[in-house]
Amino acid sequence: MPRYRALFRTLEFTPLFLTGAAHTAAQTVAGLGLATLVFRATGSPLLSALALFGPSLAQLVGATTLLSAADRLPPRAALTGIALFFALGTAVLAVPGLPTWAVFAVLLAEGLAASLGAGVRHGLLNEILAREDFLLGRSVTNMAAGACQIAGFAAGGLLIALLSPRGTVLVGAGCYLAAALLARFGLGARPPRAAGRASVAETWRTNRRLWSSPARRRCYLALWVPNGLVVGCESLFVPYDPGRAGLLFACAALGMLAGDTAVGRFVPARLRARIRFPLQALLAAPFLVFVLDPPLPLSLFAVALAAVGYAASLLHQERLTALVPEELGGHALGLHSSGMVALQGVSAALAGTLAEYTSAGTGMALLALVSLAVTCALARAETRAEGSTSATPTAARPSPRRDRRRTA
Repeated sequence: MPRYRALFRTLEFTPLFLTGAAHTAAQTVAGLGLATLVFRATGSPLLSALALFGPSLAQLVGATTLLSAADRLPPRAALTGIALFFALGTAVLAVPGLPTWAVFAVLLAEGLAASLGAGVRHGLLNEILAREDFLLGRSVTNMAAGACQIAGFAAGGLLIALLSPRGTVLVGAGCYLAAALLARFGLGARPPRAAGRASVAETWRTNRRLWSSPARRRCYLALWVPNGLVVGCESLFVPYDPGRAGLLFACAALGMLAGDTAVGRFVPARLRARIRFPLQALLAAPFLVFVLDPPLPLSLFAVALAAVGYAASLLHQERLTALVPEELGGHALGLHSSGMVALQGVSAALAGTLAEYTSAGTGMALLALVSLAVTCALARAETRAEGSTSATPTAARPSPRRDRRRTA
């Protein structure tokens, strides 16, 4: 059975782990403070949801323009510079009287930077760890993200009450600065993973190459769409219950932490393929109860139970890394991350629009229903593809390793 202790004995894993944890804490605290600021200023569920998850939309632009740099920049310098940029941009968001349009302009710039940062971070993790340790490593980093979100949303709610939403945003900027220091002084100086110049054309070429395989396409869609729709549900926590939104977010982070721990540590390899899609269905199903406007204890339980299903993304990521060549690891995982958060931003906008015309609870239930439908469709497509492969005569099938190189 894999051991967490061995991961932290791996050179550079600990500073990369701490850098990601600080970044998540900053994003959580600053995002809750900013969403509260925007909701108080505008009274709009749509703008509040976009303030929390809207930067995700910009990552789609970054994934089509900047992502080729993820494997072509020195990782330490890239992560340090991106964290400093976030610290400065988040401090600007706390300026009193900043117009709403300027808030979203800053968030757009941060979203572009985040698309590159995700590729650099995930690619470096793939480089530091052996391939067979990748699932456990992602499990640990996801667990840290869950723990930081629990602490961040709890601390963010407390800071909003004790200081102000604007002061909470400034605390988030300080956390980004801590992430920059951890990256600069904790990580070693590594060369880029790939040669050549980064460019928009190279980004498009590699994206097409990754998208050319039906198996990889199914992985990407499974990583992007069902999860993104459920994050759209979560984007309505503030308008659903402004006073207890931090508690709802903390319960979601707690459920995600439990799911990642169970899947990364205890699920054997032979069962992983079987539970990918059932676990993803669990992610959406509990949100259907929100159409009934449940009492707070039931709401908290439903959110925590649903978030256990986020662990399905670990299994889809493991499948994806087995289907891409190592020199494209950062780009492939960056494309996953950027597409995922872009769909989260689209879903947040859709959720806010639904809530404007119905209610926050109804919007959550509708998005959960669509997420379930997409998960079922992808599971059926995977089953058909596996049945077709198993029907091919053994002698006619290429080896998996040779096939991965051919279709990469």
